[in-house]
Amino acid sequence: MWMLITFWVITLVMIVVTIKYKKPVFLLVPFGLLFGMLLVQIAMVPMPFWDTVEFIFNLR
Repeated sequence: MWMLITFWVITLVMIVVTIKYKKPVFLLVPFGLLFGMLLVQIAMVPMPFWDTVEFIFNLR
């Protein structure tokens, strides 16, 4: 739960920074964090990493 709260706080901060400095490159930070959260959540599954990734992409 703390990861989700941290993600939203950082996202809100980056939106404010983007508006203040008028540089949209700051909006890439939340996407990087989202990708990092995805990797952490996949790593928490009690299967080998690559098997977990294959399972996720084989879902229909």
